[in-house]
Amino acid sequence: MPGFTVEAVDQKGNKVKKEVTADDRDDAMAQVKDMGLYPTKVKESGGGGGGAAVQGTADTKKTRTFTIGGVGLALLTQFTQQLSTLQDAGLPIVRSLKILEGQLKPGVLKNALIDVAEDVESGATLSEAMGKHPKCFDRLYVGMIKAGEAGGVLDTILERLAGFMEKSLKLKKKVIGALIYPAVVTVVAVLILAGIMAFVIPAFQKMFDETGIQLPVVTQILIDLSYFVKNYWFLLPGFPISVILFIKLMRSHPKGKFMLDKFTLYMPVFGTILHKSTVSRFCRTLGTLVSSGVPILESLSITREATSNDVIAKAIDEVHASIREGESIARPLQEAGVFDDMMINMVDIGEETGELDKMLVKIANNYDDDVDIAVESLSSIIEPILIVGMGGAVGFIVIALFLPLISLIEKL
Repeated sequence: MPGFTVEAVDQKGNKVKKEVTADDRDDAMAQVKDMGLYPTKVKESGGGGGGAAVQGTADTKKTRTFTIGGVGLALLTQFTQQLSTLQDAGLPIVRSLKILEGQLKPGVLKNALIDVAEDVESGATLSEAMGKHPKCFDRLYVGMIKAGEAGGVLDTILERLAGFMEKSLKLKKKVIGALIYPAVVTVVAVLILAGIMAFVIPAFQKMFDETGIQLPVVTQILIDLSYFVKNYWFLLPGFPISVILFIKLMRSHPKGKFMLDKFTLYMPVFGTILHKSTVSRFCRTLGTLVSSGVPILESLSITREATSNDVIAKAIDEVHASIREGESIARPLQEAGVFDDMMINMVDIGEETGELDKMLVKIANNYDDDVDIAVESLSSIIEPILIVGMGGAVGFIVIALFLPLISLIEKL
């Protein structure tokens, strides 16, 4: 069996390192938990056997490094899961932050945790300290931490938040995984077609010029394309760059961004996935906040800030105004035109029964299942599209090259 190095903390908050032999990572963590320890990090090592514990309580000097950018979802999810474990073990929040900060490599999150730990030690709340670092902790994250502090259930909130982020990360990985194969095939196909245009077509053009036959329109178009690719290839990257700049320009205008966001919800192939995942995120975010004790109006405001799609954001604004005036949630959702009848009916039932938070989470679970099925079938949908596209391109080239040859054979 392989050996694992498990970093953990004991009930006093001291760091402990154990070498264990286990079937897998989960088994290694379970063995360490049976020892009365709380694992924070697991690495596979070359050897096995239970080594002696190495403890330490002294904190090293905290140094900050120059960093740019934000924090990846995977790293933030891992941090949240570990913080939830340490809080469930009953460790003080400052001690937990320092333990996790000490395990991180230099980066944005490490710098932020140094500041957060110092602010909490100085008397600030955890939500206030995290709120100073929006690149690491967005408004949704800070809002849920604040709700956990107010209700005295920070460990439970962290567990819910970790589960929420884990689902988002899982969906992101599934979509990326489904797109890898089509992306590779597309790149290879483009390179092959470029090679044909740059080297094969000119040889045929030379032969056609020597015979002096009248070229069909299709063949002339192919030769013109070949000339452009061979002599002006450096202009080709300008097309995707122009598309990206155009999209950014549209997004800079409120009406343009709204139109693009609405298009993404209904565009072919990817529209279903984006639509259902966006609605799922809205339902899960709102349901998690409400179940965590955040007032409904504040929950809607936080959800509004965490939503990047303006169509959904507009619907949330209408729901917020409706509730503030004493009306229901279901009506403005229905008027938005982006939510199906099943969701609206379930929200309506949740309102009537007083279990809106549970109903929203159920809706999110249903949509997540639909998204999983759509992502799994994404490759099977894109593959025939690629085959038809490649077949059409190759067919166009073959027909364009053979039409003059047929004319030449007839003359002979």
